[in-house]
Amino acid sequence: MDHAQAPGARLQQQPPRFANRQQQQSSGSREFQPRQSKPGDGPSGQMGEGSYEGTRHYQERMKSYLKDADVKSDAEAAKPESPQQADELKKAEEEGRSHSKAPGQ
Repeated sequence: MDHAQAPGARLQQQPPRFANRQQQQSSGSREFQPRQSKPGDGPSGQMGEGSYEGTRHYQERMKSYLKDADVKSDAEAAKPESPQQADELKKAEEEGRSHSKAPGQ
């Protein structure tokens, strides 16, 4: 096999790469594309499936609710309206627990 170039043929050059840009290969493509940034990427504190800021806001709202709300009244309002609805809720709870990884729950 002869690897010599034909006279006058030019080598194809790759475009310049930017060291500060992450790149990824598109599916089915042989070319690399700049990585699309997603909300939460970067130094905003995004960690895995949640964020410190989101957790902090949730905890603040929960504390505020428990401090200011009438929890007993809310619990009464959430009770089943009929024995049939109570059975449906119980079955749904058992179904959910059957998917739990916690032993004995």
